[in-house]
Amino acid sequence: MSKSEDVELEKQLKFLNKPAVKTVKMKPTLSRIKKNSSDSTTTWSSMIWSKDERCPFGTVPIKRITKDDLLRQKYMPPPEDAIFDVSNNSSEPKGGYISSQGYQVAIARTLTNPNNKFTGAGMITNFYNPRVEDGQHSACRLKIQKDSDIIQVGWRVDPTLYGDSKTRLFIHSQFGKTDCFNTLCPGFVHVDTGTPLDMSYMDSLTHRGVDGYEETMYIERDSVNGNWWLLLSSNYAQIGFWPQRIFTGLTSFATNVEWGGVVYSPPGVPKPPMGSSFFPIRNNLCDAFCRSITVLNKNGKTIQVDKVTTQVDNPNMYKVLFERLGNDKESYLFFLYGGPGESAQV
Repeated sequence: MSKSEDVELEKQLKFLNKPAVKTVKMKPTLSRIKKNSSDSTTTWSSMIWSKDERCPFGTVPIKRITKDDLLRQKYMPPPEDAIFDVSNNSSEPKGGYISSQGYQVAIARTLTNPNNKFTGAGMITNFYNPRVEDGQHSACRLKIQKDSDIIQVGWRVDPTLYGDSKTRLFIHSQFGKTDCFNTLCPGFVHVDTGTPLDMSYMDSLTHRGVDGYEETMYIERDSVNGNWWLLLSSNYAQIGFWPQRIFTGLTSFATNVEWGGVVYSPPGVPKPPMGSSFFPIRNNLCDAFCRSITVLNKNGKTIQVDKVTTQVDNPNMYKVLFERLGNDKESYLFFLYGGPGESAQV
């Protein structure tokens, strides 16, 4: 590393590693919050972060960015850039999903319609730890988009991003020339007092055939100021927000929403497993899933999604199913996804 590069890294570290500060608890105008009258801030997400790691009352758990974090970021692959090719005469896609080089997806997507206006979306997901090598990653995500603006939340295994192979929470945004994970660059405003953005889910993994933990993940637009909020857990804990001012497309509504899996391998490297590392078998105790997938319409009303477009780049490596599963008492629509990649054919 040259001296000038080292100086630049030090400047970035000084800018990103601001001391913990007292924050004023914001009260966003969100339909999720209206439906949840509890003032409790104890969530499943905050419970799995050990008490001795919690921040002092009134401060935010801002991860200290290290020089290694910034150096690894330089080796992150280009952002996923996928476009769905559709007919102008129909709301039903007739073309194909074009994934960026190195990426493979197994996703469900809202039906393409020029009149789509979404103010949020959500899912409940379980956690796995697919095996990846250096340079690869494997993830599950909720993604909202309008034009070139993108916001994502989910879990991922990514040694390049995190420096380990643990299953961790992640957020991601693209706007303008910015492509940012977590708090590695300015953009996301972190206001929660108990949930780090790189939180490990290793104690919450699903083991095939055994009922495991689930997490609720939502992205919702504040109806007053247009900020996009990240909400986690069944009580919709307010983790933080992306300010409206950083976007050009997502200044108002999202037009597309996706749920499901995505993997990446450098050119010439076999594709890694996704989800449970097995093809789905219509069993939520064995399959990786996104269930109870929803969107919020332009008025903030929650709509249960029961029709989607599904896409798998390579059905020999990954598969998807969209089906209702349950028993006599209750049932849910599940988007099941996953597969072994090129590690084996199951």
